[in-house]
Amino acid sequence: MARRISASQLRSKLRQQQQKRKQAIDKYNREVRAYNRKAKQAVNKYNQEVRAYNARVRANRRRLRSLVTRLNQQKTTTRFVEYRTSVQTLTESYTRLDSRSESNQLDPRYNWVLDLSERETANSVDVANRLLDAEPDPDEHVDELQDAQLGQQLREISPDLDDRWQGAVYSLDPKNPDAARHFCTSAREIFTQILEIKAPDDLVFAALPDCAATDRGNPTRRSKIKYFLHRKGMLEEALEDFIEKDMQNIVELFHVFNDGTHGSAGTYDFTQLSAIKKRVEDGIVFLSEIVKDG
Repeated sequence: MARRISASQLRSKLRQQQQKRKQAIDKYNREVRAYNRKAKQAVNKYNQEVRAYNARVRANRRRLRSLVTRLNQQKTTTRFVEYRTSVQTLTESYTRLDSRSESNQLDPRYNWVLDLSERETANSVDVANRLLDAEPDPDEHVDELQDAQLGQQLREISPDLDDRWQGAVYSLDPKNPDAARHFCTSAREIFTQILEIKAPDDLVFAALPDCAATDRGNPTRRSKIKYFLHRKGMLEEALEDFIEKDMQNIVELFHVFNDGTHGSAGTYDFTQLSAIKKRVEDGIVFLSEIVKDG
């Protein structure tokens, strides 16, 4: 037998249903507003990052153009010929990499490494200018967080690497007659250890069986660079070539620095040492970013 309900009970049930419907609509509207708010925040954040990136790119390119112009205006000299040639080679390699990006042949995943590559190139040109006694780069700024960032990156690879870097920086004093040997030995070992720790020979050969090897049968430095890019899904010949040229430029700088034949006293002044430190420091940061997992 059907249950009878009074008119007041019916109205109560209708009000309950209406209330539930209103609550459901209100909840839906709140979720829509929350979604739209988050979407707007995400778009705003993305646009801010794009504007910041574009501003940084313009600043970096302005600095690089300025430094290259100053280097081209330097008088022809037999001093530091090998290093200056290495700088030119690196600049040409960067130009090819940048052209790939400008013609949309590289997707946005490469933006971060392009940014760092431009900085590496500018730093190498700046050192060449400093070695030839040019005035300091007017657009250069000191990143107070750089030492902390570098220390953290090195410690993540091996605590010993940070200790080596601190020792290298400590030795880098214009009054230290043995600064070149101390700094170059420690810095060179850091680059070597990063490659050996993050790219063991067996893993490189497993990933790239046909990679180039040295006379001793070990993967070459370029093969290890290719291994890192392969692991990141960023195999690109122009980028591989740039990283190799960048590492070679730093090696050439070590050769120059170890000569100890600069100036009447065979030493470097503070601004030159500062440029050399920044070149090597940023080079380590660059390599550390390349070897990161993922």
